Amino acid sequence: MFGLRRRLALGFGVLLLVVLAQGLLSIREMTKLGGSIDLILRENYRSVVACQQMKEALADIERQALRLLVDSKARVGEPIKSSSAKFAAALAAELDNITLPGEGERAEQLKNLYASYHEEAGKFLSPGLSDEGKKALYFGRLEPLGQEIARAADEISTLNQDNMVQANDHARAEAAGSRREMYILLAAAVALGSAFIFFTGRWVLEPVAALTKSAEEITQGNLDLVITAQFQDEIGRLSQAFNAMAQSLREFRRSDQARLARAQRAAQQTLRNLPEAVAVLDLSGVVEVSSNGAAENFSLKPGTRLKEAEPKLLYELFEGALKEESGRPFGEGVVQHFVRGEERFFRPRAVPIPGPDFHPSGVLLVVEDVTQFHRQEEMKKGLIAMVSHQLRTPLTSVRMALHLLLEEKVGPLNHGQIDLLLAAREDGDRLHAILDDLLDMSRLQSGRSPIETAATRPEHLVEESLDSFRPSALDRGVKLLSEVPADLPDVEADSGRIRHVFGNLLSNALKYTAPGGTVKVSASPEDRFIRFAVSDTGSGIAPDCLPRVFEAFYRAQGDGEAGVGLGLAIVKEIVEAHHGTVKAESRKGEGSTFSFTLPVSAKEEH
Repeated sequence: MFGLRRRLALGFGVLLLVVLAQGLLSIREMTKLGGSIDLILRENYRSVVACQQMKEALADIERQALRLLVDSKARVGEPIKSSSAKFAAALAAELDNITLPGEGERAEQLKNLYASYHEEAGKFLSPGLSDEGKKALYFGRLEPLGQEIARAADEISTLNQDNMVQANDHARAEAAGSRREMYILLAAAVALGSAFIFFTGRWVLEPVAALTKSAEEITQGNLDLVITAQFQDEIGRLSQAFNAMAQSLREFRRSDQARLARAQRAAQQTLRNLPEAVAVLDLSGVVEVSSNGAAENFSLKPGTRLKEAEPKLLYELFEGALKEESGRPFGEGVVQHFVRGEERFFRPRAVPIPGPDFHPSGVLLVVEDVTQFHRQEEMKKGLIAMVSHQLRTPLTSVRMALHLLLEEKVGPLNHGQIDLLLAAREDGDRLHAILDDLLDMSRLQSGRSPIETAATRPEHLVEESLDSFRPSALDRGVKLLSEVPADLPDVEADSGRIRHVFGNLLSNALKYTAPGGTVKVSASPEDRFIRFAVSDTGSGIAPDCLPRVFEAFYRAQGDGEAGVGLGLAIVKEIVEAHHGTVKAESRKGEGSTFSFTLPVSAKEEH
């Protein structure tokens, strides 16, 4: 039996032969038709044109002759010579293009008639001939000869035109015959093509459709099917291989199902006993598996729709996770939730679970209980605020006593006593600044220090902050630059608080920039915010320290300067109270850039 390749080759080969035969026949018939048309145009048309030109030249000669009869003084010699030359040229062309029987005799007759006519025309133009003689010569000889010449030219023209009509009819007959042959070949090609398409469906399409349907069945989990091969060709062998594959898959499924069931039961049991609230959700937000903590604290039992659970933030995190990159956690900080009437605090996170195509196939929801940590933080903040407030009053007394002693209100001091008191006053002032920072941060965190914003020009904020640092920069040999465009929109800001932010950032930049360096303040638009940046050419910050520079009480390793690490933490609190964000960028030995954003004023957005 023929294989699939040979059958396809046979079918396409027959079609190719039919198309080739049709093409060769078309070329042959077109060549013949073109020859017939060329015969019409090349042989007969020239004679028709020549006869027409002779008749026109003869008519011109007769018009000039009549003109001379009317006006004996008319100059008609040159026009008659020109028309005679045209007649002679056309006659020569006709004599050179004799193609039909009888055309030669008529052409010779035309030639002889024109010779007589030319001779009589010479006599007619003779100056010695009287007017009466010219009239007699014209009407007696010239006009009859002209009529005979015209009739002879018409006969030659009619002869060629009749032949053109015959040639045209012959070409039409040949074209009709060619069309019939083409129709026959076209019908044969259509019949063969239809037969080939029919058999191709049986040979190829039906077996492939069966294989496709079987593949879809396997995709849906049906591995018990068997394909029957109609032919022992390539498709038949593929069907046999497909059956062998399905059998292997059935064997693998039987051996893997037990292991998979054990693994699923172990995973579910492990998940249920996790101390955290954990739930696995499908793409529609329905809980598939959950831990005991998720079921008890948030009622997230298998089959529960997350959209109906509390707090609503959990569903928002679920939706956000589906839009994020696979494997990237999506969280919204700490949320408050009451469990059996008790106030608790949780940190929820949603992580998309990547599928085989790297698109999310589900979401892992993890809700960490941070109640204890939150309470400890609140206690720490309260303790710091209380201690700072309690220390401020005695510290004020100590500073006043040191001030009075240094002014020698209670008696003179020697140099040693003065040095000790100056050192004590300096430490007292530093301690007072630390307590002020602690109280300020405590008030910001608790909301007892409200932010009063107003529309402010960005360049005014920067210039007011830079003015107080120009003398210090000049003393340290550091160049202080401002690059703030004048066309930036107003920002919503508490000017006093933002000056405190710039004060902290500029103070740090000048502190860590060596003489000859540069500190630059810039501003640029960023969506509905303006980003302010303070850049320096100082020593920079180590990469492992950079993520923690805004933490309270954190100081980078190797920082020998005085301070307890509250300045940048206060900067972060102030900026976030303005609904902005802070960012630090640095490379060790190349300087640092601290930037923050402030929202554009509402009046600028309208």
